[in-house]
Amino acid sequence: MADGERSLAVFIDFENLALGFQGRRDRFDILRVLERLVEKGKIVAKKAYCDWSRFGAYTQPLHEAAIELVEIPKRSQTGKNSADIRLCVDALDLAYSKEHIDTFVIVSGDSDFSPLVSKLKENGKHVIGLGMQESTSDLLRDNCDEFIYYEDLGKHPQMAPPLNAQLPDTKRKAFELLLESLLALRRENKEVLWSSMVKDTMKRKKPSFNEAYHGYRTFSELLEDAQKEGLVELETDKRSRTYVVTRFGSEIGAAPAAAATPIKGRRRRSSGKRRSSGQGRSGPSPTGKASPPADENSTEPPPAQDSSPSRPFSSEEGERGPGSAEG
Repeated sequence: MADGERSLAVFIDFENLALGFQGRRDRFDILRVLERLVEKGKIVAKKAYCDWSRFGAYTQPLHEAAIELVEIPKRSQTGKNSADIRLCVDALDLAYSKEHIDTFVIVSGDSDFSPLVSKLKENGKHVIGLGMQESTSDLLRDNCDEFIYYEDLGKHPQMAPPLNAQLPDTKRKAFELLLESLLALRRENKEVLWSSMVKDTMKRKKPSFNEAYHGYRTFSELLEDAQKEGLVELETDKRSRTYVVTRFGSEIGAAPAAAATPIKGRRRRSSGKRRSSGQGRSGPSPTGKASPPADENSTEPPPAQDSSPSRPFSSEEGERGPGSAEG
């Protein structure tokens, strides 16, 4: 497992989502959910709970996304199914039996899952919630470590300049996936974008990715070509000798260019003050005060240095003057 990579288990209360989509023109898109979650880490378990006889139109896209469909028939007497209890049992079973799973995703807005969230957090698990804005309980939202609104999926800021129209399609697709992965890592607050971390994210977003298909022998060559196109900026780590992406997209033009100029100016001014203070410093005067610099305010050399350089200077002569006599 890569450093910092999470292992995710996704549990979907599909009936709750279906209720949130009532009255909307669009339909629930599971691919939008998975594309956002793979940015968090590697998804190792995916289960959805519902009475699928009522929502048969969604079974095919969920099955194609490799999600296990758990059938929970509706109880006609009470009007409520047992999907909530089954979801909680399966989640806690994984929490206790699979120690490598450190992140649990609860796709629902039902407040009944708040005790499950608390128990998972008690066992040291990271809990992410995902649901609709209008049908999500505040209790569940505030109890999760993170919460993602379905309406916010797919709304990403434009971080990349337009690609060169003359690029081949294979290179264009590689650069688009590269920039999407870099933006995903930035959303996850990754400070140092190692080349290995970037490649792992690209493979999670598109498992079939291979740099050789896009015309590159190594992934480093792909990064170097992206730097030539002005899409990324690279540095070489001194210890590992591998590439690190420092900036990409619009971050390249947003960096200040003359950040070091004021610092140099301040250093020159401070060094000039030290030189002037050192030149003007002289020994104590006969009155105990510092005498002014000889090259600025004094037109004659000090009397003691001209009249008697070998005789020690007397404090009484300093008070009376060199030409006075005792009374």
